[in-house]
Amino acid sequence: MTSTTTQPRLTQDGILFSVTVESVRRNCVVTRDALQTLSQLKSMDDAGGGLLGIFHAYEAKISGVARRLVGARVAGNPLLMNKATFSAPHTD
Repeated sequence: MTSTTTQPRLTQDGILFSVTVESVRRNCVVTRDALQTLSQLKSMDDAGGGLLGIFHAYEAKISGVARRLVGARVAGNPLLMNKATFSAPHTD
C-alpha cells in the first residue's frame, strides 16, 4: 500500500511532505526550483497559490515520483527532489 501520510508544508528549501511505501515512511522535499520548473509546464505563476498551490496542482505527479524513488531505495533523509528529478533524461 502507498499513500501520502502528512500534510505538505512550506520550508526554506521547498515543500516538505511524506509518503509511505510498503510500510516505510519517508520524508521528502520537493525544492523551490523543481516547483518552478513544474509550474512552467502549465504556465502557472506562484502568485496565485504560492508554492503550495503549485505543489497541489502537481501533487499526484510529485507523490508518484517520490513513491518510485522510495521503492527504489534512493538515499536521503529527507529525500530531496530537485529540478533534475523532473527533467527528461538527455540522450546524445
